[in-house]
Amino acid sequence: RRVLDHVATRKHAVRNRALVLVTHLAGMRVGEVASLRYEDVVDCDKKIRNEIRLDAEQTKGRHSRTVFVSERLRKELTQYVKHHPCIDPTHKLFYTQKRRREGFTANTLTQHFLSLYKNVGIEGASSHSGRRTYATTMASKGVGVRVLMRALGHRNISTTMQYVDASDDMIRRAVELI
Repeated sequence: RRVLDHVATRKHAVRNRALVLVTHLAGMRVGEVASLRYEDVVDCDKKIRNEIRLDAEQTKGRHSRTVFVSERLRKELTQYVKHHPCIDPTHKLFYTQKRRREGFTANTLTQHFLSLYKNVGIEGASSHSGRRTYATTMASKGVGVRVLMRALGHRNISTTMQYVDASDDMIRRAVELI
């Protein structure tokens, strides 16, 4: 919330809000977000897709995967595309000030996230924080580890388990099940 409140008062607010929410609401890696093109997210009717299909070249493990887009994220992306309409469907979805057509690289987007979190005063946050929050939130709502594994695009369940933090509230609810 603090990050979203901060970006709302700054230049490129719509873009930065969409960037933060893509990591928090879709659990995408920063490299995946940086690689998104309009055609990956917007269909030929100019509507946000229900599913984003990432090619092997767009993912960390070089395995294609599908990212499912929630209704909330679809609304956010609709606002973004309304403010920054598609010129060419092969252009990057998220622009930078200097490289509008080519957009962010994974490295420049990582640095951008670090700057956003630092400006808000959140210690230890990184470009991966949204992905971790996504995983922990889903786990706290009872989503099974296999579903979570697929949602994160992992191929090994032990990798997924590293993302799931157990909060005191989760343990309290679990104890009450007995």
